[in-house]
Amino acid sequence: MRIDRSLLLIAAALLAGACAEKPYGPVPSPAQLEWQEMEMNLFCHFGPNTFTGREWGDGTETEDLFNPTALDCRQWAATAKAAGFKGIIITAKHHDGFCLWPNPVSSHTVAQSAWKDGKGDVLKELSDACREYGLKFGVYISPWDRNDPHYGTPEYNQVFVRTLESALGGTYGPVFEQWFDGACGEGPNGKRQEYDWPLFNGTVLKLQPQAVIFSDVGPGCRWMGNEAGRAGRTNWSRLETEGFEPGKASPSLDTLNQGNRHGSRWIPAETDVSIRPGWFWKASETPRLKSLQHLLRIYYESVGRNSLLLLNVPPDTTGRLDRADSTRLMEFRSALDAIFARNLADKARIRRKGNTWTVTLRKAVPFNRLVLQEDITKGQRIAAFTVEVQKDNGEWEPVASETTVGYKRIVLLPDRTARCLRIRVDETLARPLLSHIALFQDDIYQEKTEEEDPGTVHGLSEIRYLDLGEVKDVQGFHYTPAAKGRGGVIIDYRLEASEDGTRWTVVEEGMFDNIVNNPVRNEVRKPFTARYLKLVPVRSSNGTTYGIADFGII
Repeated sequence: MRIDRSLLLIAAALLAGACAEKPYGPVPSPAQLEWQEMEMNLFCHFGPNTFTGREWGDGTETEDLFNPTALDCRQWAATAKAAGFKGIIITAKHHDGFCLWPNPVSSHTVAQSAWKDGKGDVLKELSDACREYGLKFGVYISPWDRNDPHYGTPEYNQVFVRTLESALGGTYGPVFEQWFDGACGEGPNGKRQEYDWPLFNGTVLKLQPQAVIFSDVGPGCRWMGNEAGRAGRTNWSRLETEGFEPGKASPSLDTLNQGNRHGSRWIPAETDVSIRPGWFWKASETPRLKSLQHLLRIYYESVGRNSLLLLNVPPDTTGRLDRADSTRLMEFRSALDAIFARNLADKARIRRKGNTWTVTLRKAVPFNRLVLQEDITKGQRIAAFTVEVQKDNGEWEPVASETTVGYKRIVLLPDRTARCLRIRVDETLARPLLSHIALFQDDIYQEKTEEEDPGTVHGLSEIRYLDLGEVKDVQGFHYTPAAKGRGGVIIDYRLEASEDGTRWTVVEEGMFDNIVNNPVRNEVRKPFTARYLKLVPVRSSNGTTYGIADFGII
């Protein structure tokens, strides 16, 4: 393999003096560094919810409900590999408690199902497929369990430890990431479990010492505070965790999104988002896949903002990735390849003077993307920087001002044609150490603000009415919160129906699953006959108001 001498000179210029530099603050472990360099991984939500259309199962689902007719984990792995993802994380056990492997401490697993006569094992098939395609294998194992009879008692923590031992004990090989969801409880009157997080984390690291543990507060990587695919425009890989734990005791969403400038621990952000509105596959959501433009925006606002992207692509009821999803992934890969195929600065002269880097190209070229990387093995240092382009008259024009860099920062510049630009670090915690500077031209992504229904905000006592015009047989109803959850979202609800507007019957009451973190359209399938409907909010996320963009029938 021939190494371009110009690339070596650029690297030498950028790293000059870095080797002698001492680390500043916390730095990534070798496992965290390797994890960050993966950049994009696939999330696969799969389980009983795939067959019920729910987001959170209640644990009463029969084991035979899980019955994929043509499970093909090799298809998942082949698709992930072709799309440029480096690993796959599977929901081995979601909140309903159903285990996709024969967990010996549970009676709610594939071993009790009719699928493959109780001899199936999704974790085995997927881990084997990942090894075949050179991908890393990770697992999501929810501590919340709506099926296990021990849940809500001190004994449950030991049951959960044995669950971890069964999944991580070596049967399925190395696990690169253990994903812990912080969800806990079943509503105001539900069972509550005091999770023993030190015990859980210690068990994981004893069994899989190289694993990066995800939760609201790490210790390996952290949730970045939303499920919309947006890491903070300022994003520190440092976090202060003293006094916090996953779930309701976690730091604020703003803190999770941005990290802590002076945090004492290295806990980088992971951006988890679904290619569909929900996390589990639903046929009704296939027409609402995220567009290529939306996926590119997510890429720029996750990988391009010092975060790893974990993109959920859920298998369908056959056990395969939906053709529409796979096609969109290939479009995504093709677009990224086209945008980042040629580094326009690969033969540039880069000079550093103080905290300013000047990049001189061989000739003036059009560009609109700047990629910067810090040498994070020495810590994250840069807190603010400005990008300037030299005009024909020799003057320098500021074209962008940003804050953090970290492992990778992709700056979306206005379209410019120039020969020289410079990066001026305006604020830094220690001597800044850039390890990579690159320029690209993106002719695919069209940056624009998505138009979202702002919805209306009502007091919690206000009821939403609907007149269908005549008595109809319907299959259910749907509720969409105001954009981005503005004004709060309805969590617990009661749906009442009437044929004459006088006599009302409660046809359904319950909870909208995961709607606080993912405030999108929620559908409830429940056949009934009515002309008039009213949606009664029982509990909202802020306790006083709720926002609504849409309410209607299915």
